[in-house]
Amino acid sequence: MYYLQTKASFDAAHFLWKYEGKCRNIHGHRWNVVAKIKSQELEQEGQTRGMVVDFGNLKKDLKLLCDYFDHSLIYETGSLKAETVAALQNEDFHLEEVSFRPTAENFAYYFHKKLTDLGYVIHCVEVYETPNNCAVYEEE
Repeated sequence: MYYLQTKASFDAAHFLWKYEGKCRNIHGHRWNVVAKIKSQELEQEGQTRGMVVDFGNLKKDLKLLCDYFDHSLIYETGSLKAETVAALQNEDFHLEEVSFRPTAENFAYYFHKKLTDLGYVIHCVEVYETPNNCAVYEEE
């Protein structure tokens, strides 16, 4: 089995709605996303002969997915009052609403799904909230 791995990151704030603890407050992270793809075979023809995929394409695709969230406040649908969202938008803040609780676990699944939808065969995705804490998602 061949594996390729690349990493991208983004800086963003979030909070955990209905959580009892410090993470209920808005706080930020440098989120590091590590994607590992796999293949039993290498390309046999063309420009990517001898490769699983072109690293440049994989890096570009992961970076685009991460850039979407960069320097934003990520919040779960229903977690902020409409007036709060409107006030933040009126201040031109970059807000990103997601349909899931913005945890490292859910982001690992999110990036796994997005990369799979782009045609990559994903071994796993790791999402680090801090240098020492990460969540991993892989399909069985």
